Amino acid sequence: MYNWFECKVRYDKTLDTGMIKTVTEPYLVDAMSFTEAEARIIEEMRPYMSGEFTVSDIKRARFSDTFFNETGDRYYKAKLYFITLDEKSGSEKKTAVNMLVQASELKEAVEIVEMEMKKTMVDYTIAAVNETAIMDVFRYQVEENSTTGE
Repeated sequence: MYNWFECKVRYDKTLDTGMIKTVTEPYLVDAMSFTEAEARIIEEMRPYMSGEFTVSDIKRARFSDTFFNETGDRYYKAKLYFITLDEKSGSEKKTAVNMLVQASELKEAVEIVEMEMKKTMVDYTIAAVNETAIMDVFRYQVEENSTTGE
């Protein structure tokens, strides 16, 4: 289970024209707390930054599920409504959920959501799929150390 935090990193970026511009870019980090999220984004970004950078904002990002496609270069937010039937009143109830999808284009993002949802028994409708500004996602990786002495 992922616990996502959106971290905004501010740094001076050299443009193709040679001008230096201060930019703020969002990244997604899997962490247990705000403190850990800040430490992880600093650790992840340090190798890519030549100058100084700051973490300007951290907020929780609520995604009920994530679908990663390593060939995709963009991240999309898919809003779905899960449809359930209230047995007492006989009316439909819609519950909104957000999912993060990695894809190359909007059409591929929708296809990935539909393919993954076919694996479930949930009735749903896709309300929206939008490209996010997220530059990269850093999932928590368990380091595989050989501690058994083998």
